[in-house]
Amino acid sequence: RDRQKSYADLKRKPMKFQVGDKVMLKVSPWKRVVRFGKWGKLNPRYVGPFKVLERIGDVAYKLDLPKELSRVHNTLHVSNLKKCHADEPLAVLLDGLPLDDKFHFVEMPVEIIDREVKRLKQSRIPLVKVRWNSKRGPEFT
Repeated sequence: RDRQKSYADLKRKPMKFQVGDKVMLKVSPWKRVVRFGKWGKLNPRYVGPFKVLERIGDVAYKLDLPKELSRVHNTLHVSNLKKCHADEPLAVLLDGLPLDDKFHFVEMPVEIIDREVKRLKQSRIPLVKVRWNSKRGPEFT
């Protein structure tokens, strides 16, 4: 077991946070389980930043989570955290993301920008370019 642990530890990097550090919370899908939203490659993988309140043991931390995440326990394993290196305004904030009660992202179409009809042999395929109400900005369609 010690030999196996030594091989596994070579792939891991030790992560330790101090009280008051800003960390990002991992919300990406894992093992076909959808957490905090729909399955998709363009969804944010981390949300935050959140402040570390307390260190519990060697691998657990207590975070200052907002009331939108009241159903998520505020004590998390270090594997679900990532140090926040970005400035505050550049980070994806949780209050800007429209979430329903099951933590699915809610995006609604705002306007239709462009329409086009492509022809494929005998059929016609309508293509529509839509602007969404996402936090990412109006340039994302």
